[in-house]
Amino acid sequence: MSRRHQGFCCGALGAADFAAAFAGLEAARHVLAAVSGGPDSTALLGGLAEWTRDRGGPALSVATVDHGLRPGSRPEAEAVGAFARSFALSHTILTWEGRKGQPVSQAAARDARYGLLLAHARAVGATHLLTAHTLDDQAETLMLRLAAGSGLSGLGGMRREVARGDVLHARPFLHLPKARLVATCRERSWPFVEDPSNAHARFARVRWRQTLMPLLASEGLDAVRLGRLGERLARADEALDQAADSAFSRFARHGRAGMILDFAALSLEAEEIALRVLQRALAPPGPASRHLRLERLEECLSVLLQARAAGTSVRRTIAGRLLTLDANGMLTISVEGTRRRGRGGAVTQIDIPDGPSLGREPGRA
Repeated sequence: MSRRHQGFCCGALGAADFAAAFAGLEAARHVLAAVSGGPDSTALLGGLAEWTRDRGGPALSVATVDHGLRPGSRPEAEAVGAFARSFALSHTILTWEGRKGQPVSQAAARDARYGLLLAHARAVGATHLLTAHTLDDQAETLMLRLAAGSGLSGLGGMRREVARGDVLHARPFLHLPKARLVATCRERSWPFVEDPSNAHARFARVRWRQTLMPLLASEGLDAVRLGRLGERLARADEALDQAADSAFSRFARHGRAGMILDFAALSLEAEEIALRVLQRALAPPGPASRHLRLERLEECLSVLLQARAAGTSVRRTIAGRLLTLDANGMLTISVEGTRRRGRGGAVTQIDIPDGPSLGREPGRA
């Protein structure tokens, strides 16, 4: 058994463990901890409170999002407030005023939660938003994205730190198993609740957690190994991104008609680099790039590469952009105009439905 596997699911966290987890926060001015009341976020609150008290900062605030989707959600949020006040910390309940009485997906709830938390972080002057995602969450995310057909960027999993505008979203427990956080709460008598929706089989994540993840673990593919795989894929993804950035700077320029790529030169690069350069030309990294479905982008690149190999011109549309490759290998990317239908010269449309993307953070609560 490797050293990494030893003690994977045992032992509560001590002061040294919390200090290691929060080491990256020394420069933070003000931290907002997102606490739902479950064992993971309760351990985050308790550990942060003691860590900031012992070192004299940074400033710490606590917030709980009440979606109002369950009768018991408000008392649970108020219980978090009582726990925060036991550490002399301020606590705010953020109420989601969304659709009531209708089914809400976990993705919609996640988006609403982040929207409220980030707005509150900015309102209180927080530089950092902390959530209590664990190694188990990371493993589930990787498998969910694999099943959904995500590419390398998605399979890198959640990042420990993500810039969300002027707020840094940090996940200090991403390397720790949930079992250690539960053990910590029990050993310290920190009160926590279990959200019943986390056991509802209508959610894909719950089905993975209850049935498929234990099966994979029995064959040796446990959260530790999946987490390590995610780290390796993220490392490879970052290296490819750097190479793509370099290629983009060499082969892309702005012209009168729009973005112009020297596709003749780009086609000599590794296909993954060409794919990433094309993605950047269509939509720079950010929210817009998440709507570029990977297989559609791969299909588009394949058509362009075939045309270039044959020395012919071709036109395609994707994500509201018209791609025109001439026989000399220059690719012009412009905003798509009015489409012509039923004519010989009509442009072939490649649809981009919702789904797996090249985006870095495509979903996770």
